[in-house]
Amino acid sequence: MEQGMIDRVETEEEINRRHNEKMAKRKAIRERMLATKTEERGLLIVHTGKGKGKSTAAFGIVLRCLGHGMRVGIVQFVKGVWGTGERVALERFGDLATCRAMGEGFTWDTQDRVRDIAAARKAWDAAKAMISDPDYRLVLLDELNIVLRYDYLPIDEVVAVLKAKPRDLHVIVTGRNARAELIEAADLVTEMALVKHPFRAGVRAQPGIEF
Repeated sequence: MEQGMIDRVETEEEINRRHNEKMAKRKAIRERMLATKTEERGLLIVHTGKGKGKSTAAFGIVLRCLGHGMRVGIVQFVKGVWGTGERVALERFGDLATCRAMGEGFTWDTQDRVRDIAAARKAWDAAKAMISDPDYRLVLLDELNIVLRYDYLPIDEVVAVLKAKPRDLHVIVTGRNARAELIEAADLVTEMALVKHPFRAGVRAQPGIEF
């Protein structure tokens, strides 16, 4: 060769060997990390943000718990007036799943603050009953963040109840604009980011996707 040498091309065998070595190191690091995680307890989980998928992800966890034979309770603070696929599906699980659809729509639907506050209080009372019931392993408070945003419920009261929940109970709270107090109290917070949405292109809400 003109330069007296040439870069050697790695063989597939060498590439695979390097890959296996790298994965073995990662596995060892992960196993050491997992060995330090010994606590098991109920979590306070918050799904918030402008992107779609907050309730969808929460119902995925509901399905996972049902698969493990755990009893779950759901209180829907806004979507009560809408027929949703998840409620129909949950009926098939019998007593293992309880879904209380107690909302009357968004505040711009009702246009009645007093009525909205009364509906929120009634739903919150149902939520507190589920949280205190030892038979439940997971309670989903769907769209609770919306009623907290409009101050239909006292944030201090809500956070106090959630902090005092049974140790082995998981609670999920969904909705945009999660209050800072709730985020501070939570164990796990996920913010859904809006990148692209078909609504902006003129596509309406569709069964199976939005409800």
